[in-house]
Amino acid sequence: MDLRELLSALDDFASLSLAESWDNVGLLVEPSPPHAVNTLFLTNDLTEEVMEEAVQRKADLILSYHPPIFAPLKRVTWKSWKERLVVRALEHRIGIYSPHTAYDAIPHGVNNWLTKGLGACTSVPLHPSAAPRCPAGGTHRVEFCADNNEHLDTVLSKIKDIQEISCLTTLPARVEGEEQTRVSLNCSQKALLEVVALLSQNSLLYHKTEILLLQKPLLPHTGMGRLCTLSEPVSLSDIIERIKSHLKLPHIRLAVGMGKTLESPVKKAALCAGSGGSVLKGMEADLYLTGEMSHHDILDAVANGISVILCEHSNTERGFLSELRDMLAVHLQNKINIIVSEKDRDPLQVA
Repeated sequence: MDLRELLSALDDFASLSLAESWDNVGLLVEPSPPHAVNTLFLTNDLTEEVMEEAVQRKADLILSYHPPIFAPLKRVTWKSWKERLVVRALEHRIGIYSPHTAYDAIPHGVNNWLTKGLGACTSVPLHPSAAPRCPAGGTHRVEFCADNNEHLDTVLSKIKDIQEISCLTTLPARVEGEEQTRVSLNCSQKALLEVVALLSQNSLLYHKTEILLLQKPLLPHTGMGRLCTLSEPVSLSDIIERIKSHLKLPHIRLAVGMGKTLESPVKKAALCAGSGGSVLKGMEADLYLTGEMSHHDILDAVANGISVILCEHSNTERGFLSELRDMLAVHLQNKINIIVSEKDRDPLQVA
């Protein structure tokens, strides 16, 4: 499968436009074209050990959930481990692609997989994603009514000369018993200033002008984090066992909310794979579930009677890869071989 064809298919599976603005997603390392991909190698973190595994397993493209290149590289040498990843990838004609927070947002992504550890529940995003594109275009809509005369024709002619204006329409309208024309247009922030300056030259038009901020519609079931409502309340101790089983962990870290015990019921849980402090902050729930949180965020949650379960950062993400492999096999119609790293693991362990 050609790399460009595969990248298009991956974007259909999870649009990179859903990633957070600060993130570094997409194709990070590209061998010289043309580049055929017969083996897609999945990993949560691309370490040097995992890179050697990918080389041995003859990977053509590595899909690393976390972007191995985040801060800009000023040089590519053998000095640092991240630079060596790039060198090794290019030496063996292996591309590197990262979806990261795009996979957090999608309905069939990492956070959706993590909710399965709670048992039967319904969930909604904590921070819904807005549609990346709007058919109407522009950031604002301007509407005004005017008499049908030559002056209106002049105004419309000048409006048409302004850049970044779309959806300009004129419709007959009756205002206070008089036949008039209602003008509507969409424009960018920059064009809005020019439109307002033009209309302000005529006080009658200016005082009849309405300006609306265009909001992008929210995407259903898409966004950061999840607020989960369990079908039946479950004790905190039972939830702990469910999560350990789902994540295949012998232990988790626990902070019990003020006034709560291990037998306290959990009906609502807010979760976020990875580092969820900023996503979970201020959410009303019986339980926060994430990989890691700051000490002070934990103290805040506990003081508000919210228990906190921490599983280490990548332990709340890595298990998704097996599910991802199966979904991509169907999405790509089994055209390529998809394998999951056996060397990828969380760097922390209990000693």
